[in-house]
Amino acid sequence: MKFGLRYCNTGRYVDPANAVQLLEAGEEAGFESAWTVEHTVVPTGYESSYPYSADGKMANSQNDIPLPDPLIWMAYAAACTTKIKLATGILILPQHSPVITAKQIATLDHMSNGRVLLGIGVGWLREEFEAIGVPFDNRGRRTDEYVAVMRELWSADSPTFHGEFINFDGAICRPQPKNGAVPIIVGGHSKAAACRAGRLGDGFFPARDASPEMIALVRQTAEEHGRDPDAIEITTGLPDDLDTIPDLAAAGVDRLLVPVTSMAGLKTVISSPEDALNWRDLVEKYADT
Repeated sequence: MKFGLRYCNTGRYVDPANAVQLLEAGEEAGFESAWTVEHTVVPTGYESSYPYSADGKMANSQNDIPLPDPLIWMAYAAACTTKIKLATGILILPQHSPVITAKQIATLDHMSNGRVLLGIGVGWLREEFEAIGVPFDNRGRRTDEYVAVMRELWSADSPTFHGEFINFDGAICRPQPKNGAVPIIVGGHSKAAACRAGRLGDGFFPARDASPEMIALVRQTAEEHGRDPDAIEITTGLPDDLDTIPDLAAAGVDRLLVPVTSMAGLKTVISSPEDALNWRDLVEKYADT
């Protein structure tokens, strides 16, 4: 079982000094990864329904809090750390050019010695898409194609791609990721997200709980597409009852994320870098679960 720190580019960790202290403590305690979150803008008075609350709104006035760009925050963090992996949980992929994103991710992975995990999602906030100037309605198809585009740029000697949205021939994009690719982890709570993870993901990250039904759907979809279901990592949130961690491992969960702020209405479990150090024994206890 791996453990990660969740939503590290929020709250007090917007401050660079606090961010460094958190990640240094996380590395010392044995945390495997630090996860960020993305909203470029949150338009006031949005009518789109937030999928993780009963009232359809983000908690704690999250449309009016500092939320640094995840990739730039991760680049700063990479320069201040040596071991901990740096992840997006998630990057709203259809809001980005896949060619530019592939370059940014590959550069960060190259310079951090292969420590990037790319969590992606299709997004839910229509008003944000409109503000950015990209279409909302075809975001699922674009996400699937953008994944293929990035993998082509990361791995091919002379990348060439012809799709519905993106076309290029011999588009050299260097540097490429250290290990030839960056793991792509599909985020989301829906059946569509689980199926996408099974079809093309290296991992699946349901935002709240990885239910047995969702895990089964990921595995089934992987098998239907000729993929190894055991190769798809399952990441989910820390359970309230820590004694259930072995049960989650038995169900196929590979990584648990521990909240460090109250972002998205989550209960803050680690409230300071000093708290992170106190998790060393638990991380070591379940390392071989």
